[in-house]
Amino acid sequence: MNENIWTENIILADADYVDSVAFNLIVNFERMLGRRIPQADMARWAECMALDGGMKEGDHETLVVLIHDQRNKGMQNFTPGLYEEELKEKAFKGRLGEFTFHAVQTEEMISKADLLLDTLHMIGQQKEVKRLMIAIPEQLMDEVRKILRQIDNDERRTTIFTMQPTQGGAFRQELLGYSLMAALGISGKEIDEKLNK
Repeated sequence: MNENIWTENIILADADYVDSVAFNLIVNFERMLGRRIPQADMARWAECMALDGGMKEGDHETLVVLIHDQRNKGMQNFTPGLYEEELKEKAFKGRLGEFTFHAVQTEEMISKADLLLDTLHMIGQQKEVKRLMIAIPEQLMDEVRKILRQIDNDERRTTIFTMQPTQGGAFRQELLGYSLMAALGISGKEIDEKLNK
């Protein structure tokens, strides 16, 4: 990965995991709400992740690093979702500044878990990174916790996004489902209204 791409804010995501969580949310909420749920809005998801990671409105720069299996050409439950054609090296500007996407696929010799952990370690060495948001499956938490202890930086705010609360560490925690629900156009108000009918 190019050493010169780092920005002050980084979202690092296991893209296949995030995509599968989005799929599960779509299936479950279509059943619960009795309506079709559209694909997740990629820009909305990135902004919601950033907000949950503590970013405020302003002219910031954020790099979104999507780690994915070589066989997957895109995130099927997101729009835009194709890595090469729609996301890689693409950017958008919103109320939190500019978000640039960088898709990284596994190669023959390295597993996705190892690639993700190596990338996390590399990001941790970059002094300019002040805010780090990581979306990962729970089974990687022990390894991530270990790396975060090694790369501890008092000035960096790190937030871990999973679907289950996890044991603490030198990081904040948020539920990945909240940012995905917002990106899928599912509001707490709509859920409450449906449940209280």
